[in-house]
Amino acid sequence: MDITPESVRQLLSSSDLGDRLRAVNQLRQLPPSIAFELIQVACGDRDTRVRYAAMSQLSSLGRENLAASEQILRDRLLNDPEPDVQAAAADSLGGLQLANAFEDLQQVYQATPEWLVKMSIVAAMGELGEPRAFSLLEDALKSDNELIQTMAISALGELGQPEAIPLLLPFANHEDWQVRFKLVQALSQLGGSEAQQALARLTQDEASQVASVAKMAIAEG
Repeated sequence: MDITPESVRQLLSSSDLGDRLRAVNQLRQLPPSIAFELIQVACGDRDTRVRYAAMSQLSSLGRENLAASEQILRDRLLNDPEPDVQAAAADSLGGLQLANAFEDLQQVYQATPEWLVKMSIVAAMGELGEPRAFSLLEDALKSDNELIQTMAISALGELGQPEAIPLLLPFANHEDWQVRFKLVQALSQLGGSEAQQALARLTQDEASQVASVAKMAIAEG
């Protein structure tokens, strides 16, 4: 059966969860302007999985109407009862670079006990390129959750503020090579003599993946 705006609309209003999930997936096959109109229905669905799928798709469809997307995403970030949906909303706010949402993201980061939401917010801060995010990311580096720490390293690299370098250097001795790998990427983005010196040391890292990317960063720097 052909996928049309009307067929997708009918699926979105179905009482069957599988139909509604299928409808969200089928939105990818419709013109973006029409898909954006219909995805707003899914953003308010009663089921977590449908809302999550809708929030995730807004990272691309949201460019059809950034103002409306920002309103939807900020509402779900602040008010959705499910952490998965909040995290997806944060991801899309970052992906769409909606810097006006900074204060909402910061508020939720400080209030939520959910590591997944915190991690998504930290990632969004890097994408937003918002200088005010520095203190939040500094806090995230102290997290007990290694995934949040690693995301904060990457975000500080994206933020591009050289004052992050002293905060990042202790991670050169981290036991997990993947953390050191992210550190090398961040240092290469930040640049400067202090970063170059740290990268030079990391060319001797015991993990070949870290050493090779550090050598590449120095060559390109």
